[in-house]
Amino acid sequence: MLLSYQECLEKYGTDYKIKKCVQEGELYVKEKGIYSDKRYVPELEIISKKYPNAIITLNSAFYYYGLTDTIPNFYYVATPKNTRKISDERVKHFYENSEAFDMGKTTMNYDGVDIVIYDKERLLVELIRNKRKFSFDLYKELIASYRKIVHELDMTLVAEYAYELPKSNMVMETLRLEVL
Repeated sequence: MLLSYQECLEKYGTDYKIKKCVQEGELYVKEKGIYSDKRYVPELEIISKKYPNAIITLNSAFYYYGLTDTIPNFYYVATPKNTRKISDERVKHFYENSEAFDMGKTTMNYDGVDIVIYDKERLLVELIRNKRKFSFDLYKELIASYRKIVHELDMTLVAEYAYELPKSNMVMETLRLEVL
């Protein structure tokens, strides 16, 4: 289990006791301010703990849903516009409009790690909105994956997201031409 420094203080009482547990091997320092009772913890779990208000999006989310086999070089996360910039070299940070930030937010278990991620419907809209940010091959691979699962998607929800987010006309036209 991962713990923040504050959670460790609540559990162990003092900084001295935390350091003692680390020395005795009961607790492991994973990163500054992140502790674990296990020696090995997946990096995805550390990122999720370190940035609890971030939602996994775009390339990372497509990979975790199995829509692509291209392993992303970064963890792609979105946060509301009014938050501080994430300055972590492992993370690609995107700001999202505050009203639209929680639309499509869900949790998923990936390899034993609970993560906060956008649902497939929201990601389809994000894919089309941001199509210029993807290589042509990756974009086509993702569109082909969505064509295969189009019957599983809630198209009413896709339309709702499309109209709430910027570029709604372009998104709806692209959906009609490339996905449906």
